[in-house]
Amino acid sequence: MFAVVDTKDPTAVAVAVQVIYLEMCPRGSRFFVPRVFGWAMECFTGNYKDYQAVDTQYHDFEHTLQATLCMIRILHGRWRAQAEPPLSQHLFELGLLAILLHDTGYLKKRSDSAGTGAKYTLTHVARSAEFAEGLLAGKRFKRADIHAVQHMIRCTGVAVDLTAIPFEDPLERLVGNALGTGDYLGQMSAPDYVEKLPILYREFVEAAAHSGGIMPGGGFTSAQDLIRKTPAFWEKYVLPKLTNDFGALYRFLEDPYPGGPNQYIEAIQANIARIRREFPAAA
Repeated sequence: MFAVVDTKDPTAVAVAVQVIYLEMCPRGSRFFVPRVFGWAMECFTGNYKDYQAVDTQYHDFEHTLQATLCMIRILHGRWRAQAEPPLSQHLFELGLLAILLHDTGYLKKRSDSAGTGAKYTLTHVARSAEFAEGLLAGKRFKRADIHAVQHMIRCTGVAVDLTAIPFEDPLERLVGNALGTGDYLGQMSAPDYVEKLPILYREFVEAAAHSGGIMPGGGFTSAQDLIRKTPAFWEKYVLPKLTNDFGALYRFLEDPYPGGPNQYIEAIQANIARIRREFPAAA
């Protein structure tokens, strides 16, 4: 069983990630994890250049922290399983940067006073990649490293063609797949996932109003409609994507590996069962 970590607390998540990082990368700097978490906190709290604090209520900083913790646990599970080829410290660090920045595309400039960042839902992946480029270039990262982070961020696109992303090598692709997996599992396994689905619906409505009526995720007539369609979304879209496109990396969350209980999958199944109990018409 994973230790309980308060994903509303950036420091708690950073400490959990630091423990894993130093175990996997004993030659890594003890300052790396606190430093990059600090960069992310500056971005999401309105302390980076001319960007406002995040104002989306579903895709908030906690969502990023949930995804980050899950992704790092996947990479840790793979390391503990001694899977080949091993992941380098450098790619681990780039992956951590990518997951921390993967939803910065929801952030608005200070001059942007219309609505919330949810209006950028349909373009947030490209905006996140652009944001990451600006931040990392300012930190004097190498161009190849910036591109690697952008490739990983693009794995979170709902309709992305993963084969079209020009990864440098299979391990870079693997980290991108871990990021995409962590993004889905982190949010869908949360204890308050069902309660937050109406908030997600409101973000979709705002995005549709901003993009000529195109509703993210397909057509939803109400928050309840979105909730009722969530079981089918998990079973017919997310789980096959995680298994086939992302190489079933979620199995490295099994404890013990292989074949042990998977705390994240079990939590999602419990959320899906709850939806079916409380919304009998759920797909």
